Amino acid sequence: MRLAAATAAVGAGTLAYASLVERNMFTLRRFDVPVLPPDAEPLRILHLSDMHMTPDQRRKQAWVASLAATDPDLVVVTGDNLAHPDAVPGALRALQPLLDFPGAFVFGSNDYRGPVWKNPFSYLLPEREYVQGVDLPYEDLREVLLGAGWADLNNARTTTKIGGRVVELAGVDDPHIGRDDWDQVAGPVPEQAELSVALTHSPEPRILDLMAADGFDLLLAGHTHGGQVCVPFVGALVTNCELPTSMAKGLHRWPGSDSWLHVSAGIGTHPTAPVRFACRPEASLLTLIPR
Repeated sequence: MRLAAATAAVGAGTLAYASLVERNMFTLRRFDVPVLPPDAEPLRILHLSDMHMTPDQRRKQAWVASLAATDPDLVVVTGDNLAHPDAVPGALRALQPLLDFPGAFVFGSNDYRGPVWKNPFSYLLPEREYVQGVDLPYEDLREVLLGAGWADLNNARTTTKIGGRVVELAGVDDPHIGRDDWDQVAGPVPEQAELSVALTHSPEPRILDLMAADGFDLLLAGHTHGGQVCVPFVGALVTNCELPTSMAKGLHRWPGSDSWLHVSAGIGTHPTAPVRFACRPEASLLTLIPR
């Protein structure tokens, strides 16, 4: 009886910590990424993903807005910004100070359709039905981002100048729900590009392979939540895609290529599973340095 009571107490305490404490322990990760030509000055990319914003999440909104103090050369958002039909104003409160910087974005499935309740243990199944909720006002968000001059990279590609350097940018719409079309933007990175960056919400290996084959230096993704509920000293149990759990978050060399992959563990959670354990919510400041 005492053992059962103790076990229940530990479980209740862990759940309280995961739902009330750690999911609000917003963390800025920093990585050096060796992708620039020799003797080039460093560039800073602020990578945001998976805000899953709801209207009343003012603490989250304030923390994201404070990241403007990192003074990035480029802001990249890899989707799942919304989690409620009325979330656009909150998402914009978070992003507004960052709109003064050059930026680029792709959308995720939860920008298009709202979340629905699901059994959290279903993520452990090799195959499960994907269910979508109500339509979300993603076009309202897109309009503001485009108005700020940010590049919409949903199955699109562009060349721009960032920090005085020619940068090739490309991306796909969310592969998790089959909206990707790399064929529409495929092609080798041009020789004049001093840096190339490709975006996808879900880091599906079939997409990352194509991006790397075209010579993109840096591949950026989100979606995994870093596993969201992890085992200490073990890591993620699932990625909710075909990416290996060993790459659920952080910086990795993409196998068989010269490309680097950064997967953000994300800032938010699915509203029906508002917990994080051994996997703090995060944004990342990537300092690009010479190879």
